[in-house]
Amino acid sequence: MPTGNPEGKKVPPDEQRLGPVLRRRDQVTTSTTDQRLLDAGGPSDWVHTDPWRVLRIQSEFIEGFGTLAELPPAISVFGSSRTPVDSPEYEAGVRLGRGLARAGWAVITGGGPGVMEAANKGACEAKGVSVGLGIELPYEHGLNPYVDVGLNFRYFFVRKMMFVKYAQGFVVMPGGMGTLDELFESLTLVQTEKVTRFPIVLYGTAYWGGLVDWLKNTMVAQGKAAEKDLLLFHVTDDVEEAVALVSKEAAR
Repeated sequence: MPTGNPEGKKVPPDEQRLGPVLRRRDQVTTSTTDQRLLDAGGPSDWVHTDPWRVLRIQSEFIEGFGTLAELPPAISVFGSSRTPVDSPEYEAGVRLGRGLARAGWAVITGGGPGVMEAANKGACEAKGVSVGLGIELPYEHGLNPYVDVGLNFRYFFVRKMMFVKYAQGFVVMPGGMGTLDELFESLTLVQTEKVTRFPIVLYGTAYWGGLVDWLKNTMVAQGKAAEKDLLLFHVTDDVEEAVALVSKEAAR
């Protein structure tokens, strides 16, 4: 069973999924499709292969839309893949997934270990729809065993589209760089009214408190954002309140 990795130690997996491709043992690669796309110092033959990349990107959108179009109303849960299974955060993630499923929501995560696994586990235990949207990474270990509907993406931007398009709100657990990326993208989409009625709930006042203080006392204070932008999200330490907040606002 997948577990968290608090030290962040990179251990090559025995099995690697690159989009629809499966590699094992000595066939596991150390680079990803995104890396090769963004590598400015790579060979010049990329000039001749970009049209094929466009088709591959298109196929990922089609596969995602086709698989997720008939999902029931869903909430995306983000958080660290390094959260240990015996931690309070992991248990909170299980309770969150369970609570969302019991409230009638499908639960969408990144499909990995840590908090993502916890939320999928809770949804699975509550007989809800448990969805995992994986991504090709150099040390990716595949989707966790609690995912009922899973997709593996090559490109981050396609995956991020699916997180937003098929969810009615976000609950953001403590996490790292990827979690912050997803959080600020969602805040930007709501702020710019690219999406509407999209609640964002941050779980863990101790973890998020410093960031919230910086937003208020630095970003807003210097005029880089408006005071009303602080109303785009809620912060709580209570799982039941997180479920209630995201459910109430998403239903408006």
